[in-house]
Amino acid sequence: MRPTPVSARTRRLGPRFFDRPCVRVARDLVGTILVHEVPGGPRYAARLVEVEAYVGDGSDPAAHGHGGITERNRVMFGPPGHLYVYRSYGMHWCLNVVTERDGACAAVLLRAAEPLEGLEAMIENRGGNRGYELTNGPGKLCAALAIGIEHYGAPVATGPVYFLPGRDDGLRVGVSRRIGLTKAAELPWRFFDADSPWVGRPRRPLRVIRRR
Repeated sequence: MRPTPVSARTRRLGPRFFDRPCVRVARDLVGTILVHEVPGGPRYAARLVEVEAYVGDGSDPAAHGHGGITERNRVMFGPPGHLYVYRSYGMHWCLNVVTERDGACAAVLLRAAEPLEGLEAMIENRGGNRGYELTNGPGKLCAALAIGIEHYGAPVATGPVYFLPGRDDGLRVGVSRRIGLTKAAELPWRFFDADSPWVGRPRRPLRVIRRR
């Protein structure tokens, strides 16, 4: 399966797409196209191949909203279809998109993607890194696509960072436990393209869902 050209897509995924249960949105984001149109600069596009769901309803202690509203996580409690950007380990920016109803506190972390447009600029942004290491982690993805704290709270419906539908006929979505966590790592809320080499490790799924 090969994605169709990004230029052939014009309809953004809007708030209605994200105003659904977080785990369902996460699963459906695999195979969609993440785009960043830099004003006066390059246009980046990448096909999402790995994501994770985080829910702040009290059942998920790994979610940033688990302990309540703070200045850092405030956007997670807002309306769906907005970006939540945070700093990981004081080093890397990580990009999430807010889901579910206003006040619910839920978001999907974007973990890895396959570059489609702006490849040379991505390589430069990543200090010359090439190949799968370019975008196979949440911090790498943000660095490659030039996404940072300035995009915190931006709406995907009208902002420079947005999502386009993907052609996912026959896509095999792997389901696994979340990774890199000390809390609630057992929750099977990590979703990835089971056939993509751009997915970070581990790649062995608990089960596979085939889209039709």
